[in-house]
Amino acid sequence: MGASTRGKTFQWRCGTCGRTFHLDAVDYTCTTCGDAGVLDLEIDHDRLLREDHTARPVAGDHSLWRYRALLPVTPSATCHSRTSGWTPLVRAEGLSVLAGVGEVFVKDDGRNPSASLKDRASAVVVARALDTGRQVVCAASSGNAAAALAAAVAGTPLSAVVFVPAGVPRGKLAQLWAYGARVVLAGGGYGQAVEASRLASTQRGWYCRNTAYNPFTAVGKMTVALEIAEQLGGLAPDVVLVPTGDGNILAAVHRGFADATAMGWLDRVPRLVAVQARGADALHRAWVAGLAAPVTGPENSRADSINVALPQDGARALRAVRATGGGIVTVPDDELARGARTLATHSGVFAEPAAATVVPGLLIAREEGLVTASDRVVLLSTGHGLKDSGLVAEEMGDHDELDRLTPLDVQVSAL
Repeated sequence: MGASTRGKTFQWRCGTCGRTFHLDAVDYTCTTCGDAGVLDLEIDHDRLLREDHTARPVAGDHSLWRYRALLPVTPSATCHSRTSGWTPLVRAEGLSVLAGVGEVFVKDDGRNPSASLKDRASAVVVARALDTGRQVVCAASSGNAAAALAAAVAGTPLSAVVFVPAGVPRGKLAQLWAYGARVVLAGGGYGQAVEASRLASTQRGWYCRNTAYNPFTAVGKMTVALEIAEQLGGLAPDVVLVPTGDGNILAAVHRGFADATAMGWLDRVPRLVAVQARGADALHRAWVAGLAAPVTGPENSRADSINVALPQDGARALRAVRATGGGIVTVPDDELARGARTLATHSGVFAEPAAATVVPGLLIAREEGLVTASDRVVLLSTGHGLKDSGLVAEEMGDHDELDRLTPLDVQVSAL
């Protein structure tokens, strides 16, 4: 698709005031609303279907670029980008029995290059950076987005600078170092890392990847919904559970399902249920109170990927939940390790604590009536368990089952 056609088919729309912008007119948020004006990609589906007869998934491309018709960037040819996306959708019969629902599928985004869903966002942001001649891309992250950016930049002319809060698991820091990123320990919580990265971006002219700030992050993340739609043969699940911190993944998933429906790739948009850590539940509090946007809440969970006091994309996340007739549930930290083990045992998917919240989240949603007995459910697993295995290791401890293992007495001659 040429640049002129792309400009007519795609535009940004502010989620707060409704103002629209040409794709190249703004880099980050609405120029009127500032940080409250997170931009959403708006696609003229009718024009796209009318003028681009190739506007459908590209057969044989087993990456997120199979949906290039809906991505307003030049597909990147980097190794990271070419292997981001098209992750497995695993049927988990054991989980459907456990939860008492019709069917359960697990979307295993821990299979992405740096082992999290954030690779989708970074692939598209880096493609945009290359399109526009940038030199440095920076980001604030609790670990996964930083690793995804560092991996996406590796092997390109770009450099990555990542700002991380205190308490990031050492495994995630090691991943950043291995990819060659410049790592800045911002100290404090996630909010402090965001402020530091934004300041550096402004002062140094770096391209900022931050969630709910750079709108191309959500463009990349929405591809997970396009894949679910295609992998289920165009028949939407009844409900999708999404681990939620900033709210950007949830908002992007909603956008993806809406686009898939408008393109005729999906029969309807499913209900969305956000799963938050109980120690970082600002969105849940806003949902219960009927607020349009969250206010600052606690930031006291060991599920580091969703341990966010003030969700940066909270308003869009709340709109997504309400528009689909979904809801929000919270999971206590003492359920994290058990959730990870249950998910792994019943699906073969080993997830980090934040991602594993979807299992206890499903059980809670079932109890609260957000999920029913006949429902076809998708659990979105957003990150691999090896990125943060500390809680599972603590739960295992010196377990009796391990202590009782003894060497096997094998008679070689009998084999």
